Amino acid sequence: MARSKKSIVVQSPRVVSLFTGIGGLDLGFERAGFDIIWANDIMQSAAEAYRVNFNRPMVVEDLKQFNLKRLPKADVVIGGPPCQSFSLVGQRRKDDDRGKLVFRFLDTVRHLEPTAFVMENVPGISASRVRGRRLTDVLQEEFERMGYCVTKMSLDASSYLVPQRRKRVFLVGHAKHVVAVPDPQEYARLCHATDTEAYDTGAAAAIGDLGSPVNRGQRSPYGRDEPSSFAKAMRVGNKSSVTLHEMPRMSETDKRLVACIPPGGNYMSVPDEIATQRILNFKKTGGRTTTYGRLHPERPAYTINTYFRRPNVGANFHYDELRLITAREAMRFQSLPDRFTIANCSQSDRNTLIGNAVPPLLAQAVGWSLLKSFSV
Repeated sequence: MARSKKSIVVQSPRVVSLFTGIGGLDLGFERAGFDIIWANDIMQSAAEAYRVNFNRPMVVEDLKQFNLKRLPKADVVIGGPPCQSFSLVGQRRKDDDRGKLVFRFLDTVRHLEPTAFVMENVPGISASRVRGRRLTDVLQEEFERMGYCVTKMSLDASSYLVPQRRKRVFLVGHAKHVVAVPDPQEYARLCHATDTEAYDTGAAAAIGDLGSPVNRGQRSPYGRDEPSSFAKAMRVGNKSSVTLHEMPRMSETDKRLVACIPPGGNYMSVPDEIATQRILNFKKTGGRTTTYGRLHPERPAYTINTYFRRPNVGANFHYDELRLITAREAMRFQSLPDRFTIANCSQSDRNTLIGNAVPPLLAQAVGWSLLKSFSV
């Protein structure tokens, strides 16, 4: 499909959002100046959270079965197809239907013919292959056949004011222009009036003002610590307390383990005499830096995944208190604002929505760079 190369000038480009989840991409793109006109996810819990947090509905349907003719016309299509098939944490299974959803995203772009698109995924997508070729290369070639100029961006969220070392791949296409990789310093200066060198993205700056966790179902008042610049930004639009800052459940074994691990440490600090057999096996084989990891107050968190309530699949121990991080603290590391909440769903669904979210600050950086292409 040959696309028109005429000049494109659009005020508040209209966006169709796919695989929306809790809406991290949507929030970032809204902040960058886009207008989200339609959103979709297969999870009912996502729709409920989206309605509460964005004050608008979401279409809850399986996109594989959805009739694309029902989609509204839009200038941009954005989305992060489910990443479980490509995640470095798990196995990339050839028979996993979730991996095929990247091609449904491709079909949607082909049908709508938007001016631009943004597809987000985990770094593991670059290691996945289709008929012996890298999946990202196959996708990029297909998009280019449609007439798009495509930029592959490998970004670390911690470079864009997010207190989390979270690496993600973005395929960004535009019908007329090559979209530049967002410059972290320029983004921080122009969009947030700050300097990346002076901005604190350590764990303490991210969550230190939240105070101690409360019992399930209660709101937690902010603590007495002076909020950092990041924390102040997260508090905007919220009052004096937050939801989901609830004391996590921990086994007696995990309580003994965390007491042995210093801030920034991991399973290697656990004495053999109290280590589980799994930890002893890890010690023999090595690697797994974040397993039974503990946050360091002066460093960003490692990647927040959907299992942050467990100590054996990430650095999920608090840097100061002898406990796992709360759902609210995980949301802070994702740069999801304090006014966001998730209710009326299972703990598993809640953690999935949080762990799979695109950090809005990272999304805003990508949207900010893309928007420039709509004004030239």
